[in-house]
Amino acid sequence: MKNLKERKEVIEYSIKLNTTNLSPLRSGNISVRGVEDGIEGFFITPSGKKYESLKPEDIVFLSLNEEKDFLSWFNSGKNPSSEWRFHQDIYKNKWEAKAIVHAHSPHASAVSTHGKSIPPFHYMIALAGGEDIKCSEYATFGTHELSMNIIKALKDRKACLMSNHGQVAFGENLSKAFELAQEVENICHQYVIALKMGKPKNLSFAEMKKILEKVKNYKSG
Repeated sequence: MKNLKERKEVIEYSIKLNTTNLSPLRSGNISVRGVEDGIEGFFITPSGKKYESLKPEDIVFLSLNEEKDFLSWFNSGKNPSSEWRFHQDIYKNKWEAKAIVHAHSPHASAVSTHGKSIPPFHYMIALAGGEDIKCSEYATFGTHELSMNIIKALKDRKACLMSNHGQVAFGENLSKAFELAQEVENICHQYVIALKMGKPKNLSFAEMKKILEKVKNYKSG
């Protein structure tokens, strides 16, 4: 089978969505950038399948320029995640994105229901690439509108919340994308705890600028 390594890697991290409690049951999706038959695109989890039951042939390859509606794929037996569109658009707009993790992680999903960015209450927010973690505006899952909202929220960032939905993170490989998604979930958990004590004290814009410089090579290994 072509691109067996990429397909197996997508399955490995899809299962980790469940085993690490980052995303329950069949929720969330995983993709990795790749090339098949000379065509640039990405390998993505299929729609609606239990991750533990996935086989390499279940992983779907889509080109960066492919434009079909979900129904046409379903009828042809080629059934990618219903969220394929924002994966495609992230890869097209973020050259540095080599892998994407989308999760319905508990605390990130809860915080996203407020539709607000997470302010710099903790310096580790810088790992997502900016002075705060943006929350994209709500749109129905799988739509072009949602995809564009996510691209806007990811400006100068590697992760964002998705209003009333969850979170998405990307990285230079699947390991780093997954770790960043875990970091975002942890930050959201800390934020929920901090809010129980009142309004947290936020770090200044100037301080976050310094931190952003310092974390450029953080976890480089």
